[in-house]
Amino acid sequence: MTQRPSPNWTQRSVVKVEKMHKYFGTSHILKGIDLEIRGSEVVCIIGPSGSGKSTLLRSMAFLETYEEGQIRIKDRLLGYRSVEAPRLLETTRNINDVRGCVGMVFQQFNLWPHMTALGNVSEALKQVLNLDRQAADARALENLAKVGLEEKANHYPSQLSGGQQQRVAIARAMAKQPEIMFFDEPTSALDPELVGEVLTVMQTLAQEGMTMVIVTHEMGFAAKVADRVVFMDQGVVVESGPPAELFKNPQSPRLQQFLETWNERS
Repeated sequence: MTQRPSPNWTQRSVVKVEKMHKYFGTSHILKGIDLEIRGSEVVCIIGPSGSGKSTLLRSMAFLETYEEGQIRIKDRLLGYRSVEAPRLLETTRNINDVRGCVGMVFQQFNLWPHMTALGNVSEALKQVLNLDRQAADARALENLAKVGLEEKANHYPSQLSGGQQQRVAIARAMAKQPEIMFFDEPTSALDPELVGEVLTVMQTLAQEGMTMVIVTHEMGFAAKVADRVVFMDQGVVVESGPPAELFKNPQSPRLQQFLETWNERS
Protein backbone atom coordinates (compact mmCIF):
# COMPACT_ATOMS: atom_id res chain seq x y z
CA MET A 1 0.00 0.00 0.00
CA THR A 2 1.31 3.44 -0.91
CA GLN A 3 2.32 5.74 1.92
CA ARG A 4 -0.38 8.15 3.00
CA PRO A 5 0.28 11.84 2.29
CA SER A 6 1.45 13.64 5.41
CA PRO A 7 -0.59 16.57 6.71
CA ASN A 8 0.69 19.90 5.46
CA TRP A 9 1.45 21.59 8.76
CA THR A 10 2.52 24.80 7.02
CA GLN A 11 -0.72 25.45 5.16
CA ARG A 12 -3.64 27.36 6.60
CA SER A 13 -6.31 25.31 8.35
CA VAL A 14 -9.03 23.76 6.22
CA VAL A 15 -11.25 23.76 9.33
CA LYS A 16 -10.69 26.15 12.22
CA VAL A 17 -12.71 26.39 15.43
CA GLU A 18 -11.97 29.33 17.71
CA LYS A 19 -13.36 29.97 21.21
CA MET A 20 -16.57 28.21 20.27
CA HIS A 21 -19.37 27.84 22.82
CA LYS A 22 -22.56 25.83 22.48
CA TYR A 23 -25.58 25.83 24.79
CA PHE A 24 -28.71 23.72 24.94
CA GLY A 25 -31.01 25.94 26.97
CA THR A 26 -29.13 26.68 30.18
CA SER A 27 -26.75 23.73 29.71
CA HIS A 28 -23.27 24.80 28.63
CA ILE A 29 -22.25 21.96 26.32
CA LEU A 30 -19.09 23.24 24.59
CA LYS A 31 -16.88 25.65 26.51
CA GLY A 32 -14.47 27.64 24.40
CA ILE A 33 -13.32 24.99 21.91
CA ASP A 34 -10.20 25.69 19.83
CA LEU A 35 -9.36 23.17 17.11
CA GLU A 36 -7.55 23.30 13.77
CA ILE A 37 -7.60 20.68 11.02
CA ARG A 38 -4.97 20.71 8.26
CA GLY A 39 -5.27 19.28 4.77
CA SER A 40 -4.85 15.46 4.65
CA GLU A 41 -4.86 15.30 8.45
CA VAL A 42 -6.78 12.55 10.24
CA VAL A 43 -8.02 13.68 13.66
CA CYS A 44 -9.83 11.30 16.01
CA ILE A 45 -11.91 12.82 18.80
CA ILE A 46 -12.32 10.58 21.84
CA GLY A 47 -13.84 10.94 25.28
CA PRO A 48 -16.59 9.65 27.57
CA SER A 49 -20.26 9.80 26.68
CA GLY A 50 -21.66 13.27 27.17
CA SER A 51 -18.30 15.01 26.74
CA GLY A 52 -19.52 17.02 23.72
CA LYS A 53 -17.75 15.11 20.93
CA SER A 54 -20.73 14.65 18.62
CA THR A 55 -22.07 18.12 19.35
CA LEU A 56 -18.70 19.56 18.32
CA LEU A 57 -18.70 17.61 15.07
CA ARG A 58 -22.30 18.54 14.28
CA SER A 59 -21.50 22.20 14.99
CA MET A 60 -18.52 21.99 12.63
CA ALA A 61 -20.99 20.98 9.91
CA PHE A 62 -23.53 23.55 11.18
CA LEU A 63 -26.09 20.87 11.87
CA GLU A 64 -26.14 22.58 15.28
CA THR A 65 -25.88 26.33 15.74
CA TYR A 66 -23.27 27.75 18.11
CA GLU A 67 -23.63 30.81 20.27
CA GLU A 68 -20.11 32.22 20.62
CA GLY A 69 -16.83 32.06 18.75
CA GLN A 70 -16.40 31.03 15.16
CA ILE A 71 -15.99 28.08 12.83
CA ARG A 72 -14.28 28.56 9.48
CA ILE A 73 -14.08 26.12 6.62
CA LYS A 74 -11.32 27.01 4.16
CA ASP A 75 -11.21 30.51 5.69
CA ARG A 76 -14.94 31.12 5.26
CA LEU A 77 -17.11 31.80 8.31
CA LEU A 78 -19.73 29.10 8.76
CA GLY A 79 -23.30 29.84 9.77
CA TYR A 80 -23.21 33.57 10.44
CA ARG A 81 -22.73 36.80 8.54
CA SER A 82 -20.18 38.14 11.03
CA VAL A 83 -18.35 37.19 14.20
CA GLU A 84 -19.44 40.29 16.10
CA ALA A 85 -22.69 40.45 18.07
CA PRO A 86 -25.49 40.68 17.34
CA ARG A 87 -24.87 37.90 14.87
CA LEU A 88 -27.25 37.15 12.04
CA LEU A 89 -27.65 33.71 10.59
CA GLU A 90 -26.43 33.30 7.06
CA THR A 91 -28.85 32.24 4.37
CA THR A 92 -29.31 28.51 3.85
CA ARG A 93 -27.82 28.86 0.40
CA ASN A 94 -24.61 30.43 1.71
CA ILE A 95 -24.34 27.95 4.59
CA ASN A 96 -24.60 25.09 2.11
CA ASP A 97 -22.03 26.77 -0.10
CA VAL A 98 -19.48 27.07 2.74
CA ARG A 99 -19.93 23.47 3.89
CA GLY A 100 -20.22 22.11 0.36
CA CYS A 101 -16.71 20.65 0.58
CA VAL A 102 -17.67 18.56 3.63
CA GLY A 103 -19.16 15.07 3.62
CA MET A 104 -20.64 13.54 6.76
CA VAL A 105 -21.37 10.02 7.94
CA PHE A 106 -23.59 9.51 11.00
CA GLN A 107 -24.05 6.84 13.66
CA GLN A 108 -27.27 5.73 12.00
CA PHE A 109 -27.11 4.93 8.31
CA ASN A 110 -30.10 7.12 7.34
CA LEU A 111 -30.66 5.25 4.08
CA TRP A 112 -33.94 5.52 2.23
CA PRO A 113 -35.56 2.09 2.67
CA HIS A 114 -37.48 2.29 -0.62
CA MET A 115 -34.33 2.91 -2.68
CA THR A 116 -31.58 0.50 -3.66
CA ALA A 117 -27.98 1.06 -2.66
CA LEU A 118 -27.47 2.64 -6.09
CA GLY A 119 -30.48 4.92 -5.62
CA ASN A 120 -29.35 5.99 -2.14
CA VAL A 121 -25.99 7.10 -3.52
CA SER A 122 -27.19 8.63 -6.79
CA GLU A 123 -30.26 10.52 -5.58
CA ALA A 124 -28.34 13.41 -3.99
CA LEU A 125 -26.16 13.67 -7.09
CA LYS A 126 -29.28 14.26 -9.14
CA GLN A 127 -31.10 16.51 -6.67
CA VAL A 128 -28.17 18.54 -5.28
CA LEU A 129 -25.55 18.46 -8.03
CA ASN A 130 -28.07 18.32 -10.89
CA LEU A 131 -26.36 15.39 -12.62
CA ASP A 132 -28.43 13.52 -15.14
CA ARG A 133 -29.41 9.95 -14.33
CA GLN A 134 -26.68 8.33 -16.39
CA ALA A 135 -23.90 10.44 -14.90
CA ALA A 136 -25.28 10.09 -11.35
CA ASP A 137 -25.58 6.31 -11.63
CA ALA A 138 -22.07 6.02 -13.07
CA ARG A 139 -20.56 8.02 -10.21
CA ALA A 140 -22.66 6.13 -7.67
CA LEU A 141 -21.42 2.77 -9.01
CA GLU A 142 -17.84 4.02 -8.90
CA ASN A 143 -18.18 4.93 -5.23
CA LEU A 144 -20.00 1.73 -4.33
CA ALA A 145 -17.06 -0.11 -5.90
CA LYS A 146 -14.66 1.85 -3.68
CA VAL A 147 -16.41 0.49 -0.59
CA GLY A 148 -16.63 -3.02 -2.04
CA LEU A 149 -20.37 -3.01 -2.74
CA GLU A 150 -20.68 -2.72 -6.52
CA GLU A 151 -22.33 -6.15 -6.63
CA LYS A 152 -24.92 -4.99 -4.07
CA ALA A 153 -25.97 -1.94 -6.11
CA ASN A 154 -29.50 -3.23 -6.70
CA HIS A 155 -30.07 -4.43 -3.14
CA TYR A 156 -32.35 -2.56 -0.76
CA PRO A 157 -31.18 -1.59 2.76
CA SER A 158 -33.25 -4.40 4.28
CA GLN A 159 -31.20 -6.85 2.21
CA LEU A 160 -27.88 -5.51 3.52
CA SER A 161 -26.05 -6.04 6.79
CA GLY A 162 -25.46 -3.11 9.10
CA GLY A 163 -21.85 -2.89 7.98
CA GLN A 164 -22.89 -2.87 4.34
CA GLN A 165 -25.47 -0.16 5.01
CA GLN A 166 -22.84 2.02 6.65
CA ARG A 167 -20.53 1.47 3.69
CA VAL A 168 -23.35 2.64 1.40
CA ALA A 169 -23.64 5.74 3.59
CA ILE A 170 -19.90 6.35 3.18
CA ALA A 171 -20.21 5.89 -0.59
CA ARG A 172 -23.09 8.37 -0.61
CA ALA A 173 -21.00 10.99 1.21
CA MET A 174 -17.95 10.36 -0.98
CA ALA A 175 -19.93 10.56 -4.23
CA LYS A 176 -20.27 14.32 -3.79
CA GLN A 177 -16.46 14.47 -3.94
CA PRO A 178 -15.87 16.26 -0.62
CA GLU A 179 -12.48 17.55 0.41
CA ILE A 180 -13.17 16.89 4.11
CA MET A 181 -15.02 13.99 5.75
CA PHE A 182 -16.68 14.04 9.18
CA PHE A 183 -17.55 10.73 10.84
CA ASP A 184 -19.78 10.68 13.93
CA GLU A 185 -19.31 7.34 15.72
CA PRO A 186 -19.71 5.44 12.41
CA THR A 187 -19.40 2.00 14.03
CA SER A 188 -21.43 2.50 17.21
CA ALA A 189 -24.63 1.01 15.74
CA LEU A 190 -22.87 -2.08 14.37
CA ASP A 191 -22.47 -5.57 15.76
CA PRO A 192 -18.81 -6.13 16.76
CA GLU A 193 -18.11 -8.52 13.86
CA LEU A 194 -19.18 -5.85 11.34
CA VAL A 195 -17.04 -3.01 12.69
CA GLY A 196 -13.88 -4.05 10.86
CA GLU A 197 -15.29 -3.72 7.36
CA VAL A 198 -16.27 -0.10 7.97
CA LEU A 199 -12.97 0.79 9.60
CA THR A 200 -11.12 -0.76 6.64
CA VAL A 201 -12.94 1.58 4.25
CA MET A 202 -12.08 4.56 6.45
CA GLN A 203 -8.45 3.50 6.64
CA THR A 204 -8.35 3.35 2.84
CA LEU A 205 -9.70 6.91 2.66
CA ALA A 206 -6.95 8.00 5.05
CA GLN A 207 -4.34 6.30 2.88
CA GLU A 208 -5.67 8.23 -0.12
CA GLY A 209 -5.09 11.52 1.69
CA MET A 210 -8.64 12.41 2.66
CA THR A 211 -8.90 15.01 5.43
CA MET A 212 -10.94 13.35 8.16
CA VAL A 213 -12.39 14.24 11.56
CA ILE A 214 -13.67 11.14 13.35
CA VAL A 215 -15.58 10.92 16.60
CA THR A 216 -14.91 7.37 17.71
CA HIS A 217 -14.66 4.95 20.60
CA GLU A 218 -12.42 2.62 18.55
CA MET A 219 -9.12 3.30 20.29
CA GLY A 220 -7.16 0.76 18.24
CA PHE A 221 -8.28 2.45 15.04
CA ALA A 222 -7.38 5.89 16.40
CA ALA A 223 -3.94 4.66 17.45
CA LYS A 224 -3.28 3.17 14.02
CA VAL A 225 -4.76 5.75 11.65
CA ALA A 226 -4.89 9.17 13.34
CA ASP A 227 -2.26 11.85 12.96
CA ARG A 228 -3.68 13.46 16.08
CA VAL A 229 -6.03 12.41 18.84
CA VAL A 230 -8.16 14.94 20.72
CA PHE A 231 -9.49 13.96 24.14
CA MET A 232 -12.61 15.80 25.32
CA ASP A 233 -14.33 15.81 28.68
CA GLN A 234 -17.16 17.99 30.03
CA GLY A 235 -17.22 20.21 26.97
CA VAL A 236 -13.54 21.09 26.76
CA VAL A 237 -10.47 19.77 24.97
CA VAL A 238 -8.40 18.30 27.80
CA GLU A 239 -5.47 16.98 25.80
CA SER A 240 -4.37 16.67 22.18
CA GLY A 241 -1.42 15.08 20.43
CA PRO A 242 -0.06 12.24 18.29
CA PRO A 243 -1.62 8.91 19.31
CA ALA A 244 1.72 7.35 20.23
CA GLU A 245 2.27 10.09 22.81
CA LEU A 246 -1.31 10.54 23.97
CA PHE A 247 -2.02 6.86 24.61
CA LYS A 248 1.37 5.92 26.06
CA ASN A 249 2.05 9.01 28.13
CA PRO A 250 -1.19 10.84 29.01
CA GLN A 251 -0.51 14.09 30.83
CA SER A 252 -3.88 14.74 32.45
CA PRO A 253 -5.35 12.64 35.28
CA ARG A 254 -8.70 12.59 33.46
CA LEU A 255 -7.22 11.02 30.33
CA GLN A 256 -5.25 8.55 32.45
CA GLN A 257 -8.49 7.50 34.14
CA PHE A 258 -10.33 7.25 30.81
CA LEU A 259 -7.65 5.03 29.26
CA GLU A 260 -7.47 2.82 32.35
CA THR A 261 -11.24 2.28 32.18
CA TRP A 262 -11.04 1.50 28.47
CA ASN A 263 -8.19 -0.97 28.99
CA GLU A 264 -10.21 -2.77 31.67
CA ARG A 265 -13.17 -3.14 29.31
CA SER A 266 -11.18 -4.23 26.25
